[in-house]
Amino acid sequence: MFTRFEEYAAASMLGTPDSPPRLDGKLFFTNRWERDVFGLALSLSKAGCFEWEDFRQSLIASIAKWETIDCENQPRWDYYERFLEALLNVVEASGVLSRDELQRVITARRVAVQS
Repeated sequence: MFTRFEEYAAASMLGTPDSPPRLDGKLFFTNRWERDVFGLALSLSKAGCFEWEDFRQSLIASIAKWETIDCENQPRWDYYERFLEALLNVVEASGVLSRDELQRVITARRVAVQS
């Protein structure tokens, strides 16, 4: 169940370039780690670690960066990979955790879920 902050955060992204994938109007996650990273972003922002709008702008920049890569070298499109890149950038910029610390937590979580 979403709280007011989560409702605001998810709704602020509707119909925008950074809008998360949806299926039948609900957020859609292919893998558990995607849901976990989405929840982590919401939780850290709600806790005051960074402003949600700062994260959104980082996500838009991450998507734009992917779009500028020539097709030959462009990795497969994955919204949540861009989402994760944006989260790593904003968390590192906020000084809450280093990029390496957060990456280790996320990698450990991915391995645990896949086991």
